[in-house]
Amino acid sequence: MLRILELLGEHGQLSVQELVEKLLISPATARRDLSDLDRQGLLLRTSGGAQGNPSMTEVPVHLRVGKSQVSKQRIAQRAAALLPPGPYAIAIGGGTTAAAVAHGLVERQQLTIVTNSLSTANEISMLPNLRVIMTGGIVRSSSYELVGRLAEQTFSAVNIGTAVLGADGVSLKGGITTHDEVEARTNAAMIRSAERTIVVADSSKIGRATFAQVAEVGEIDDLVTDDGVDLEVIDELRSAGVRLHVITTTAG
Repeated sequence: MLRILELLGEHGQLSVQELVEKLLISPATARRDLSDLDRQGLLLRTSGGAQGNPSMTEVPVHLRVGKSQVSKQRIAQRAAALLPPGPYAIAIGGGTTAAAVAHGLVERQQLTIVTNSLSTANEISMLPNLRVIMTGGIVRSSSYELVGRLAEQTFSAVNIGTAVLGADGVSLKGGITTHDEVEARTNAAMIRSAERTIVVADSSKIGRATFAQVAEVGEIDDLVTDDGVDLEVIDELRSAGVRLHVITTTAG
């Protein structure tokens, strides 16, 4: 279903037959997936097909979980390895890559994790070796994140060693960006509470800027991404003082 949304983003409108040909699926499967996406408000059904929903600015997190999974897992492993051993407090934001970082910390001891992500909290809250603190806030249905004043106040009330957050875009001009301005303010509060900021994002997000700025690029201490990122963009970010950790996604 994610691929259907991506194709609609590229073409605007597609017929069932076009989806069958592009995705090599049956007409019945195409119609069923279109109906499911229509019920979720992610597209608009038309006679014989569908068109993109102009009010949808981002793909919901539950549809993004399987995308670039190997790359995200390797990014998460590298980010987790950057955290110091022993007693420590971190903040983890929303997004599938940040949630993967949390999963990589399940064997840590004496670690306090403050998060505004329902997905992240669900991954780790049952582990007795981790102390998990959940912020308050309004739930964003597309990202399962708690945002707004209550979430910001929680981050403002704690002292964090490292903030780990994902991004919809990271670029020299745009800095760290996301699709939603309220989410951006919440993530900015997370960064202000931390001594160090690690951004985790696959290469499709690097060199891109979306609607709302979270922070300037100079506020990033470490950026962990994959080797699909453009070399010119890597040079730009390094010149701004960002420590880049580029993981290899190819086999071997």
